[in-house]
Amino acid sequence: MNYTRTKLKNGLRVITVPMKDNPTVTVLVLVETGSKYETKEKNGISHFLEHMCFKGTEKRLSAHAISAELDGIGSQYNAFTGQEYTGYYAKSDATHFKKIFDVVSDIYLNSTFPELEMHKEKGVIVEEINMYEDMPHRHVHDLFASLLYGDQPAGWNIAGSRENVRAMTREDFVEYKKAHYVPKATTVIVAGKVKEKEVAKEIERVFGSLKSTPKSDKLPVKDTQSKPAALVEYKKTDQTHFVLGVRSFDAYDKRNATLAVLATILGGGMSSRLFIKLREELGVAYYVRASNDASTDHGTFQIAAGVSNERVQEVVGEILKECARFRTELVPKEELAKAKEYLAGNMKLELESSDAWANFYGGQEVQRKKIERPEDVEKRIRKVTAKDIQTVAREIFVTKNLNLALIGPFEDEKAFSSKLSF
Repeated sequence: MNYTRTKLKNGLRVITVPMKDNPTVTVLVLVETGSKYETKEKNGISHFLEHMCFKGTEKRLSAHAISAELDGIGSQYNAFTGQEYTGYYAKSDATHFKKIFDVVSDIYLNSTFPELEMHKEKGVIVEEINMYEDMPHRHVHDLFASLLYGDQPAGWNIAGSRENVRAMTREDFVEYKKAHYVPKATTVIVAGKVKEKEVAKEIERVFGSLKSTPKSDKLPVKDTQSKPAALVEYKKTDQTHFVLGVRSFDAYDKRNATLAVLATILGGGMSSRLFIKLREELGVAYYVRASNDASTDHGTFQIAAGVSNERVQEVVGEILKECARFRTELVPKEELAKAKEYLAGNMKLELESSDAWANFYGGQEVQRKKIERPEDVEKRIRKVTAKDIQTVAREIFVTKNLNLALIGPFEDEKAFSSKLSF
């Protein structure tokens, strides 16, 4: 799918993805800010600000006014916050492009942060934190980040702490938005059945007059480790959820294609090595998956699973054995080819909608400042060799880089950290 990328004089970037055979359109605004741009005292403000942007604007005075207008045209809409970016989007029938563009841009530009709504939303976010902490398969990923990065932004919870949330003021949102929601840190993506000239006209009309102002930056991540580590959170559960992983490479590294293939062979799909081993052979897990997560200045390769409490040590041992095999054995030709087809096929299946294309191109722009088309990504994947996988495995699968975060009925971290060895 072709796209055009332009930049306004104030630094705001625009990506348009025309899709003449798709009946929908998606408007996505991505801002280069998230929890890694926060201070310890204001940790959670990026996420809270995202919530508050839907509570009313100068034109649409309440959350209900926003939702009723979008619901009235059958739109799907939401927002999300990560460590390095925040996004606001709406998707609708292509005939409503101007309407959803107006609403999304209004939310980004003109949110008023009503004081009364802010106090009510504090309770909502605290309950959101409570909800995720009650979901071990999700919360364990927060523990894993904390284990790797400790008391620095990359190790903090995106939602922040309950104490921080309760202490935030309207002035905090105004100041934070002023520091980070600036043209040079913003990308507007429009994908779907639209005309490029119409998109360009709307964006220039709404965003063209914004002043170019400096953007507050984030601190670099301290990404070092000298010995294996474990973090255990006691919770009385019928199943133990854990993330086992190692440090890998940042988003700009050419080895990420190799890691994608490695993750697929290890834990991508129902014919992957770990799925066959843990579910089909041992019968100890319902889910197991492997993935590589690359950010602008660090990366992690991780395996997540939920397993029987009684067999956690056994399962961790089996996973370590499977990882170690990549260091000594070349992946067979047939297995390598299957993994590449899996990745290429899944990517194409995932790119069937306008919102998927908006996120595909927009995500690359805000993280890498370089955009690849799907065919470019597929080409890199197909170039990966068995020797490439072995070389990367020998780099990342080393004992000192091992980390295990775990939630279950356990308290002794040493009982797990002492077993972390290839």
